[in-house]
Formats: sequence, C-alpha cells, structure tokens
Amino acid sequence: MLDYLELKQISGLKIETITRLSRFVMKNNYFLYEGQYYHQIRGGAMGSPLTLTIANSYMFFFERNIVKKITNSGRLYLRYIDDIFIIINWPERHLNKQIDQWNTLDTNIQLKAQVGQSITFLDIYIENINADLFTNAYHKPSYEPYYLPFNSVHPLHMKKNIPFAMFLRAIRYCPTFKAFLDEREDLRMALLLNKYPGKFIDNQFNRVLKKM
Repeated sequence: MLDYLELKQISGLKIETITRLSRFVMKNNYFLYEGQYYHQIRGGAMGSPLTLTIANSYMFFFERNIVKKITNSGRLYLRYIDDIFIIINWPERHLNKQIDQWNTLDTNIQLKAQVGQSITFLDIYIENINADLFTNAYHKPSYEPYYLPFNSVHPLHMKKNIPFAMFLRAIRYCPTFKAFLDEREDLRMALLLNKYPGKFIDNQFNRVLKKM
C-alpha cells in the first residue's frame, strides 16, 4: 500500500512512524472478560478506527481484479466495508464460479452471494422490476428499536444526527409517500421509547426537509 501511494509522510509524521505505531496498536489488543484478561493475536478490535482503516485499505487491493472484471462487463460494483453490491448480467452459475475463484485469493476473506431479483444491502431493500430498480427501507429480523438514549452524556450533536440520519434514509429509500409515512411513524415511536422529546424529533425532521 505504501509503495502504491508513494508517500513519505502524512500530516508531518513519517511513514515509518505511522507503520510502527499501527503495528503496536494491532499487536496490543487486550480485553477483560469475566475477570480474565485476554490478548487478541489475530485481527483487530471491532469498532476501532484503525482496524476499519486497515481493513478498507486491504480490501482496496484485494478487490481490484474483481472490480476490473465487473466494470469491464459494463456493470456496477459497490462496496461498503465488507458488504458488496453488484449489478451484472451473468448466469448465476458463472457468477458462483467466479466467486469460488475469488475466494482463493485470500483464505481469510470468503465471499458469499445472495442472488435474486430482490436483495437487501445494508439498510436498504432493492428489487428489480422489469429492469427498473425499486427501493425501500430495510430492517434486519434481529432489529430492535434501541438507539443512543437521549438522557446519555453524549454530545448533543450526536443525538441530533441519529433522527436526522433515520429520517433522511426514510425519504431516500421509501418508494411511496405512504411507505414513508409508515416508516417515519415507526422511527418516531422508536425515538420516543429512547426518551427523545417529541419537539426535538420534529426539529430534526424539519432539518432534513430543509436539506432536500
């Protein structure tokens, strides 16, 4: 990666210094569980900004040949961390064969396909109807309406961003006005359960409308 970027330093820090610090963090992940200390010797801590950055950097190089093959077919390839969305007009058998081949690139990264006229990708439901794509908001079966409680000590801007992002997603994803109203009501109820004041919720919804 460093050879690819051809950088000598970043924000005043030498690449060698960044590499040593990163290696130190990755090799010194400890956690306490039921009174016992553990040392993580493989992978990185979930949720760590450094782990996410390294994972994305590695995936950039891992996926280059895959992206090239997809885009050369005139199709679409998108990735968010470890979730990939592909639109391609290949026979399913051929796609599965390609995935088997890609899974030999690194035994630690194994791709699994969900193929169909409709799929879920992160928090969106996507359906192909006569070559037109329709979307809707999607919640996993394990979804529970628990969010950052309003009475927590977190900064106010974080609490504002939660309903703002939720309502923005509903507007973008819902295919009809009725679907949006249903989703908005569900989100509002979830926020009220987490002690968000009604006026606060309305203010964030209005903030979304001003951004549209």
